[in-house]
Amino acid sequence: MRRHLARTVTVLSAVSALLTTSVAVADDTSAAGLREVLFVGNNWEGTVDVIEPTEPYAKLGRIDMVPDKRERLREIYTDPVRLAYFLGIRETVGEGNDQLVDDMYSTPDGSAVVASRPSFADVVSVDSRSGEVNWRFPVSGNRADHMAVSPDGERVAVSASTSNTVHVLDIRTGDEVGSFGTGDKPHENVYTDGGRYLWNMSIGEVHTPLDDPAMDFTKGDRRITVVDTRTFDVIRVIDMRERLDAAGLEKFSDAVRPAVFSPDESKLYFQVSFFNGFLEYDVAEDRITRVKTLPKNPDTTEDRTKWVNDSRHHGISMSPSGDELCVAGTMDDYATIVDRETLQEGPLITAGKPYWATVNGDGSHCVISESANDRMSAIDFTTGEKVASVPVGDHPQRIRIGHVPRTWAN
Repeated sequence: MRRHLARTVTVLSAVSALLTTSVAVADDTSAAGLREVLFVGNNWEGTVDVIEPTEPYAKLGRIDMVPDKRERLREIYTDPVRLAYFLGIRETVGEGNDQLVDDMYSTPDGSAVVASRPSFADVVSVDSRSGEVNWRFPVSGNRADHMAVSPDGERVAVSASTSNTVHVLDIRTGDEVGSFGTGDKPHENVYTDGGRYLWNMSIGEVHTPLDDPAMDFTKGDRRITVVDTRTFDVIRVIDMRERLDAAGLEKFSDAVRPAVFSPDESKLYFQVSFFNGFLEYDVAEDRITRVKTLPKNPDTTEDRTKWVNDSRHHGISMSPSGDELCVAGTMDDYATIVDRETLQEGPLITAGKPYWATVNGDGSHCVISESANDRMSAIDFTTGEKVASVPVGDHPQRIRIGHVPRTWAN
């Protein structure tokens, strides 16, 4: 009898352990089921290159983000208003090209890539294996722009740049869960406080020729809008014009471009239109505390109307420790690592119109898109030297860390 009971207990224990293991495996999408990668969005080509997140940055494959291109073009060419905007985007911000992948993130389970497509004025989810469209969300207005994904990966925010709106979507279904109004031409989005707040930076008009500092007021209503992500109520509006003037920077543009927070979110480092450098903003004190001017490339024209979309430098990231910043000197054709304490820059790394900067998978490198050279390059945060460069598609811009299924192949 005792032996029978012992065998029964042993069997039940084994079954319990097996069930526990099975549940753990089923739930373990982050470790066993997913593979971390870098997504490189090739804006003019409409593709996303999938690359190993660390050296040697091997290319794993490519995902077509416009499988429905023929259908979208048919809609556009039969609608005079949409066609006018479509062609306008091509000739202005697109520099003669259609903008087909601006920003992208993966779903939490790695089964899909979600991208904003400016020329199609939408956000689309594409299955990473089949290449089919899962869902499509047309934004309000006529152009989609930068996005941000919530820290839990469940929501994606997208700027609808011609309607002064940010839409927040369920990343799995594409359903809108909220929205809020912004200043003119919303651009960058950043989540803070574990996803509790969302910051949006509006950049105003960047296609007009009125680029002299004296005409800055013609660029529109530019401001930072901070919302509570539970209610989408605006809790704070920051007019950087007032902060710039208080710091004696009256000739600086107040169009906040790419931005990055320090690890404790006490400081915001941001770029503005026309400026070769960046500024430091103390969030609690509500004031600009430091300005870093970076070297000019002597070959860069001083004619502001020739700078793409009012950019001078466009792309900034920070090492995980918060000790170094990485800056993409877009119109000056270089990137550099900057010590955050001293603001001393390192070597100027030659790059072809670097358009974005992010951090690689293990935090050791800054990764930049060289949009003029169709390459993705990596710079060591410690040495400031370029350590890798790989060819990608036509006009890479945004680069994001993402995930695909561990068995993914393309």
